[in-house]
Amino acid sequence: MDNSGQSQRQRILAYLQKNQHGATTLEMVKNLDVLRPGARISELRKLGVEIVTHWVIVHTHLGRHRNARYVLISKTTN
Repeated sequence: MDNSGQSQRQRILAYLQKNQHGATTLEMVKNLDVLRPGARISELRKLGVEIVTHWVIVHTHLGRHRNARYVLISKTTN
């Protein structure tokens, strides 16, 4: 699998386009093999993609974690 920054951005964008409720940081690490989702989201924003961040609490076997949920607002890129 190509794991370049560009490929990771493409996977995130495709996932967000299909999932209207967005994706959390943990979901992107687990499902999309993106280890630094926040960095890739920042890059997408710089390319003109409108993505909002909602903070949620995620429960894991080790406890509660504050986690970003990213939701796509616009599919437009420059």
